[in-house]
Amino acid sequence: MASSTGTPSGTAGSARVLVVGAGPVGLTAAHELARRGLRVRLVDGAPGPARESRAVAVHPRTLETFDQMGLVDPVLARGRKNRAFTMYARGSRLVRLDADYATMPTRFPYSLIIAQTETEAVLREAVARLGVTVEWGVRLTSLEQDADGVRARLEHPDGSTEEYGVPWLVGCDGGHSTVRKQLGLPLLGESSETWALADAPVSTDLPPDTIYWVHTGSQALMMVPYRREGYWRLLDTAPGARPGDDPARRLSRKLSAGLGRTVRVGEPEWTSVFTFQQRMVPRMHDGRCFVAGDAAHVHSPASGQGMNTGVQEAYNLAWKLAMAARSQAGPELLATYGQERVPVGEALIGSTRKATFLVQFKNALAGVALPVVFTFVRTVGPLRRAIQRKVLGGMSGLRLSYGASPLTTADPLMGLPAGSRAAAAAARRGDPGSEALRTELRDTRWTLVWEAGGPGATLRAVAEAAARVHGDWLSVRTVGDGEAAGSAGSAGSGGNNGPGGPGGPRPLADPGGVLRGALGLRPGGWLLIRPDGYVAAGGAALTRSALARALAPLGPRAALPPAEPGGVPAATASAPGLDPASTEPPELRDTVGVPPRVLEAHR
Repeated sequence: MASSTGTPSGTAGSARVLVVGAGPVGLTAAHELARRGLRVRLVDGAPGPARESRAVAVHPRTLETFDQMGLVDPVLARGRKNRAFTMYARGSRLVRLDADYATMPTRFPYSLIIAQTETEAVLREAVARLGVTVEWGVRLTSLEQDADGVRARLEHPDGSTEEYGVPWLVGCDGGHSTVRKQLGLPLLGESSETWALADAPVSTDLPPDTIYWVHTGSQALMMVPYRREGYWRLLDTAPGARPGDDPARRLSRKLSAGLGRTVRVGEPEWTSVFTFQQRMVPRMHDGRCFVAGDAAHVHSPASGQGMNTGVQEAYNLAWKLAMAARSQAGPELLATYGQERVPVGEALIGSTRKATFLVQFKNALAGVALPVVFTFVRTVGPLRRAIQRKVLGGMSGLRLSYGASPLTTADPLMGLPAGSRAAAAAARRGDPGSEALRTELRDTRWTLVWEAGGPGATLRAVAEAAARVHGDWLSVRTVGDGEAAGSAGSAGSGGNNGPGGPGGPRPLADPGGVLRGALGLRPGGWLLIRPDGYVAAGGAALTRSALARALAPLGPRAALPPAEPGGVPAATASAPGLDPASTEPPELRDTVGVPPRVLEAHR
């Protein structure tokens, strides 16, 4: 057996992270780790990219994430925007529910219908630009780990094996995950229903501007329009076939009955009949190994949450793992991955179970009850709007909050709710402040925003010290102070916080005060935003003690320097920084030296 502790040929230096699985979740993890300067090795046991698409919807919060990754434009270019959900039963239209994001501001008030293969293509191109190439046909067969690293046994397409040593391993290898099995993580839950999927040309006069739910009187189907003209994703919740009945004929018959018009389904390009599971792991982290996406939870496709949830998990994990690998934070930070995401997985299982019931709607009285119920919904405006916000808001991911996270420090005087999305304040297109925040959220670092219009040299000294000491992982920005903008611009060039250099924060453009209003910042107020765009802390005044409390969950490496007499923090040498685009990071110390069970207890 060949033995290796380096990186495969064609890649300089040693990888810091081995990512197993090159679907959308693994690609997201690889992209964000590489964007933060870590060398990544990405392997997948499949011979090449998948030809079929399990997922077809990218919801608003995932679009915001792709925006932060700098990838949303090519993703949007390949998809169709969907803003409605229309229901039919036994030949009659029941109701059209239009997307209503009035209470959830976002730049992307729609779901994007895009084949998973297209999403993966965008991500593959992006990781390639960062120097990461997918190694197809390389399969993980086993792994071992200790306090210092992971040793993975890899099998190559020619049958040769390789033992590969790496500090960290991320398993994004799907529902049959080898990583999960090797870690002994149980997949708890139950089997559920048998459904069928098909991608096919459909001849119909229905406008392709909405997702359709169609009930025949005895069962339900769904139709999702692709960007490609005339092609649809079809879902059959009761795919039992008659003898000699082919899928196209069966789907044509059922859809025609439910829609009350002739529908002709052509030869499907791809079909799948599957029995889905509703299961998840109790932990997502074991020592130096992690699982994400379907490797951690499998569930019904009813609300299109699987890929979206996996992308969010990969993004959540990548910035934390990068900070730990770069010695910018301690093991406390890595433990928060499971602490934050296991509850999300639990909630997802519950919501998809409900969605499965509603989508298939097997009740024998459905044909009679549905027209009555939805006639009422259609005619009572407040009820219809409430359903629109409830249903679409749940699928959007925009209501997800980390208010209970160990990384969140709540304060009643915060401008935005603790744990909420900062991207909500960047939703106003064309406004200079919103555009400035949007650009800032693409930075790989944490962001500290201070409303510098208030009095007090001590508060300014806190912001300047934070920029000087932690500029390699903390971007410090000001709003509302022309003097600060001038001083930042004249403080010198270079440094990790931009034109202002290490001695001063940089201003965010906000000429009309729209951004300050959206962030809820008054003079002297501040917000601390995580690299994934969630608000971690804030308050009415940027005092040293308040900021120290907010940074404490990151461990002692994130501490502020002691204050000099007079309240000004003493200067402290900053740790060596990395250009976010660099592919040549210096040697980095690993930070996890405690037993795995200490890092993340059983939930």
